[in-house]
Amino acid sequence: MKATVVATFFGVFLTCTYTAKEVTKKTKKAKLYVPQIDCDVKAGKIINPEFIAKCPPGCQDVKYRVYGTDIYASFSSVCNAAIHSGIIDNTGGKVLVQKVAGHAGYRGSFSNGVRSLSLPRWRESFLVSEGKPRKGVTYPSTLEYSSSKNTAVKSEPKKTEQDLKGTKSADTANTSGKASDQGDTVHKEYQTTLVPTPATQMATTTPTPTTTTTDPSTTVPQPTTTPAATRTTAAPAKIRPGPHRVRDMGSSSVHPAYASVVAAAARQVQAAQGRGQNTAFRGTSTSANNRNILRHNTGAQRQEPIATFQRAASSPVHLAMEIDSWKPGLSIFDTGFSSKEELNPKPLESISQGNQNCKVDLSFLMDGSWSIGKRRFQLQKRFLGNVAQALGIGSAGPLMGIVQYGDDPSTEFNLKTYVNSKDLRNAIEKIQQKGGLSNVGKALSFVNKNFFLDANGNRGGAPNVVVVMVDGWPTDRVEEASRLARESGINIFFVTVEAAAQSEKQNVIEPNFVDKAVCRTSGFYSLNVPSWFSLHKVVQPLVKRVCDTDQLACSKTCLNAADIGFVIDGSSSVGTGNFRTVLQFVANISKEFEISDTDTRIGAVQYTYEQRLEFSFDKYSTKQDVLNAIKRISYWSGGTSTGAAISYASEQLFSKSKPNKRKIMILITDGRSYDDVSVPAIAAHQNGVIAYSVGVAWAAPDELEAIASDPAKEHSFFVDEFDNLYRYVNQLIQNICTEFNSQPRN
Repeated sequence: MKATVVATFFGVFLTCTYTAKEVTKKTKKAKLYVPQIDCDVKAGKIINPEFIAKCPPGCQDVKYRVYGTDIYASFSSVCNAAIHSGIIDNTGGKVLVQKVAGHAGYRGSFSNGVRSLSLPRWRESFLVSEGKPRKGVTYPSTLEYSSSKNTAVKSEPKKTEQDLKGTKSADTANTSGKASDQGDTVHKEYQTTLVPTPATQMATTTPTPTTTTTDPSTTVPQPTTTPAATRTTAAPAKIRPGPHRVRDMGSSSVHPAYASVVAAAARQVQAAQGRGQNTAFRGTSTSANNRNILRHNTGAQRQEPIATFQRAASSPVHLAMEIDSWKPGLSIFDTGFSSKEELNPKPLESISQGNQNCKVDLSFLMDGSWSIGKRRFQLQKRFLGNVAQALGIGSAGPLMGIVQYGDDPSTEFNLKTYVNSKDLRNAIEKIQQKGGLSNVGKALSFVNKNFFLDANGNRGGAPNVVVVMVDGWPTDRVEEASRLARESGINIFFVTVEAAAQSEKQNVIEPNFVDKAVCRTSGFYSLNVPSWFSLHKVVQPLVKRVCDTDQLACSKTCLNAADIGFVIDGSSSVGTGNFRTVLQFVANISKEFEISDTDTRIGAVQYTYEQRLEFSFDKYSTKQDVLNAIKRISYWSGGTSTGAAISYASEQLFSKSKPNKRKIMILITDGRSYDDVSVPAIAAHQNGVIAYSVGVAWAAPDELEAIASDPAKEHSFFVDEFDNLYRYVNQLIQNICTEFNSQPRN
């Protein structure tokens, strides 16, 4: 009998093994259908976070702009970025694209025949690599675009996000080895959608992946967008709104550590319900290791593993929490706490509006090197706590994070971790010294690339400020890292304590490192303190300077600190069709700048024998309004009086420019002027106007040079026909930025 059972079992095992191998073979044979994209497709236009696409031949062209090196801004051409990085060449090929977070700066370079441009910052980036699938990643056969544009390839019907989620849930169910119920449709779901019910109810049985039985007749609202911090894998079937209930999955599969935590939570819930207390909860996303749950109307807090978190009615902010299923082998339910933490109450941090007269995003580079010693490190922490108190930290005022550096830098906490001075001071007191060298240059590079990101609480509209604390002098070079940070719009302050004595100066790697690092060498950006014991004396002077946003010169970048006036030739020789091409050229330049009433502003003049103000600098304050206004400019036709047009632009546009703006004139003409251009151009230059001249077809080279600012070769351009104007969009913007970044810092 035993032999028969063993033989039967062995036969079933072989059959299952053979079937599994056959399925695996079939799976391996499935070919990836790779969608094709055009040369002008930008990564930011594609919604998919990771995809493989095929680039056509001929994408190595300056009209397909690329920003960055290795890591590219998302409004770069995918295919030309791939050529720049060496993944493909001009014959095209497959490219793997992975979206990553935005960066505070992108470095331009020339590589593989492609010139990429520098950029201060952008909200999203992407990486390109060889077009081979990564193990365990499923790639789409059809790409989803953020606009109405569709892929150029024929492919299978595009699946919706809900379809894809349903497929994933179905696959999970099929591989679980459990039989589904034959009556109602049963789905495993891992859902975190916040449901606005009066109170949260939950079962106290042993938690398992939530099972929802769906009634086909139930009417369900359309799914809403889940917050970015929340991961949702939902089944395609409709689900009844309401709290998630927890189903018993059997004691044999429950991890002991997890069971003990849940049992403790269940006992506390039952005790609370016995006292008749309301149990509405919310989860917080401010810390990955701490999930606070608010007991509504009582002020008491505790931690409990539950499957649904809801916003309390009196909550000032919307807080989300990521929930996932428990899996055997894990000691937590992914509620954000471990079994070691038990259920210790932790207070919810209060949110302060802060000092609204000092809205800055501030990072302190804290010296954690061994040279500072333990006692002086404590004095440094006390100083930072006093600065936090004096600033008045708050959501509508200054926000502050800290990076400690030694051999290598690391973030202690970012801008959004603490939103009031009290909590921030308490956190500073708990910082432990890292030790190591004083590698300030490495720390500045780290902050430039990693700190001022949207994900870390960077607000965009607030100036970025870095205050570097240095004991003595740095042990690496700071000049290059500081330059890149300044070009990204970061204002760098230095607080140097106990500077090198005369006998020690021979040990300083980079003499005058402060002047090489700060935004201006006038002394505004640097404070020297003779001793750590007198550091408290510079708290108020530092706070006053940091909050003086009008003086934060490095917040101004080449893309947000100019009044740009276009002077457009509308003479008869241009023609209607070519005039529209000129307007497209003007629009292509304008859209690369940050346009608002406080950032870059755009104005336009059209001229023939006469002149016409199309719109002034203060007319439009959004990029879309400016682009629409450019599109509406009507062709005038007439003669060519370029000199008179320059004088008119100086009087009607640039005389009304803001004092803190760089005045940039871009003049486009297709012929020789009927009047003198040199005298009006010299007058404009003397009034601070930086002039760029763009000549087409019959434009006179000597006049283009006379109009342009010095050096003329960097401020004047010539193309043989209107259709080639686009070639100089990148070069013109790059020259504007290069000139801006090379201005003196005194």
